[in-house]
Amino acid sequence: MLQDTTDLIAMAEALSRSADYRVLRRLVARPTYVPTAGQEVRSGILLDTETTGLDHAKDEIIELGMVKFDYAADGRIVGVRDTFSAFNEPSAPISAEVTALTGITDEMVAGRRFDDAAITAFAGDAVIVIAHNSGFDRKFAERYWPLFVHKAWGCSMSEIDWRKHGFAGAQLGYLLNGAGFFHQAHRAVDDCHALLEVLAFELPTTGTPALALLLETARKATLRVWAEQTAFELKDSLKRRGYRWNDGSDGRPKSWFIDVDETALDDEIAFLRTEIYMQDVEPTVQRLTAFTRFSGRI
Repeated sequence: MLQDTTDLIAMAEALSRSADYRVLRRLVARPTYVPTAGQEVRSGILLDTETTGLDHAKDEIIELGMVKFDYAADGRIVGVRDTFSAFNEPSAPISAEVTALTGITDEMVAGRRFDDAAITAFAGDAVIVIAHNSGFDRKFAERYWPLFVHKAWGCSMSEIDWRKHGFAGAQLGYLLNGAGFFHQAHRAVDDCHALLEVLAFELPTTGTPALALLLETARKATLRVWAEQTAFELKDSLKRRGYRWNDGSDGRPKSWFIDVDETALDDEIAFLRTEIYMQDVEPTVQRLTAFTRFSGRI
């Protein structure tokens, strides 16, 4: 069996050196490690939730997965510190649609409850929390555990322009394949392990790990520009510009909005004045950082 494994490894290495083949390796979760004394690292959390629906105000988390990892100042992932995986029984039966999507059944969660103290302790020393759709996961996590309200967050899906760096799309499966792996996800924590390898992947365009680019983006402030009380017939112009619609159900304005870099604010206001309002206006502008971005509280 050892010889067979050695032969397979040699074959994979030979194929990977050819421009005519791509080799995908089964993802094996990294073992945990113990930091070396005096080693300068920071800890981050990769987080994934499975829920009974999309509404963070009323739907419930039925599974939480987290991987705590250490990283160096240059964005290089040093090692995995710990993992967390737990189910939670919701107040009503899980719908057939959610079971089909997540693979989670009522039997799997029966009698299970999150240990809030354990979750708070696990994530307490994390410098940043990263999810592959932080606009979704952060809102749920904040509602369940106040600790996450005060954490810096990054989004591996939206805060890296993956197509610009040669990937086919931003779905986790595409990214994992691009990094040279495949996995058969069963639990939320499995997706966290997959995301770890995606962020550890050295981007050919930069020569640095994807995590370095994500951290650089997350550290920058962005500005949310609200285009309130615009004429209905201008919606297509706003959509082409990249504006998104908020229906007001979350307490924020019922309005179109866009997030831009600080350097692009003047151009955005000029667009609104010349093409949308046809007059000088001062739109509402919010400054967002990693501590507020993706939160359901702004």
